[in-house]
Order: sequence, then structure tokens, then C-alpha cells
Amino acid sequence: MKEKQTLTIALSKGRILEQTLPLLAAAGLQPAEDVQTTRKLMVDGDFHGQPVRFLIIRAADVCTYVEQGAADLGIAGRDSLLEYRPQVYEPLNLNIGRCRLCVCGPKALVEAGAPARGSRIRIATKYDHLASEYFLSQGVQAEIIHLYGSMELAPLVGMAERIVDLVETGGTLRANGLVEETTLYDISSRLIANPASFATKREAVGQVIEGLRQAVEGNVVGEGA
Repeated sequence: MKEKQTLTIALSKGRILEQTLPLLAAAGLQPAEDVQTTRKLMVDGDFHGQPVRFLIIRAADVCTYVEQGAADLGIAGRDSLLEYRPQVYEPLNLNIGRCRLCVCGPKALVEAGAPARGSRIRIATKYDHLASEYFLSQGVQAEIIHLYGSMELAPLVGMAERIVDLVETGGTLRANGLVEETTLYDISSRLIANPASFATKREAVGQVIEGLRQAVEGNVVGEGA
């Protein structure tokens, strides 16, 4: 009897993991231990008798692990897919981690109007490519100041006129005197697949995709009830 190949699935650390775990459970993907509390970065698991290995990594690294074939599947935000443009398949929108990628700034600046064509502006963001592309499309030359977090602080200390960042409720913006100027993209988490794994492990990968598809549909029904 042919031994089953282990499927490797990359999961994002942090807040999104809390929303991911119920979908995994509904699909039959069972980690052998609590991935939220373990200090391990790699956890064994099971999917209806199929051996599975979960990688618990930074959200920004999921695309790379899947693109490079270190993981067969992964759960990544649409923001990462748009920014890094990895060569992966995107078979399923999981409808979790929903938020918006927005241009934001101090209320007075935003109310004064968008930057004029031909002007220069400093933008604090971790989405260098998406921010540059947007302002280029507006005829504005953007100087990108790359930050990893606390974007809202940059305009307060005069380091940037605008930020490009994810917004969920807008609470942090309001607390720091910032407002949304425009929404660039609606964001949610997606299931992504390595193209080679999609071919060589087609049956197992397909079963995971279908299991998660049914879990997502059940979750949507549950949310609407």
C-alpha cells in the first residue's frame, strides 16, 4: 500500500489564526496540539487519515513558503498577495480577516483635498509597491518610508503626510486624529497553493480545498443566521 504524502500547510500567526482555526476544524484539519499556545513552529496534524504538518509563521512569510514549495498550501491575506505577487494558485476566498487597505491622513490634510498632480508626498507604509503604484496613477510622486507597524504615528511626528495601511474598524485612526481618504482594496484571507503541489498532490490538495470550501459556506450561512 502506497504511503500517503504529508501535506504542509502554512498558517499566519496572530489575530487571523483565531479566525482560521474554526474553519480548519470544520474542514477536518486537526492539529495534534494547540497551535495558539505552543512554542513550536511546526505542528503535526491529521486530515481524515492524511498526515498534515502545520507551519506557524509570520503572515508576511506565508506567500514565500508556499511559492518556494516549503508549504503545499497556506492562508494569506489578499494584501500580501497584491503586494508581493507570488507565483501561487488562489483557489479559495476564506472570507475571514476582512478589512480594507486605505490611504489615510490627518483630518485637516484630508479635508483640504487629495495631493495635486505633479506634487510630491511622503507615505509611511509597509506596502511599498501598492502605495507607489497608486500615487503614480494619480500623478503624484511618492517618497515611501517603509515601516513595519504603528503607521499612525508617522503623520503625528511630521515624518509623513499620509499612510497606506489596513483598516478594520478605524478606531486607531480616530484615536490619533487620522481619517480615511480612499480605499484601495477590500481585503480578506485566501487559501493559496503551490503550483507543483497542486499537480503532484492533486487528490489531497483538492480534498482540503473542498473541505475548506464547505466550511466557508457553512460559516457564511452561520453569520447570516
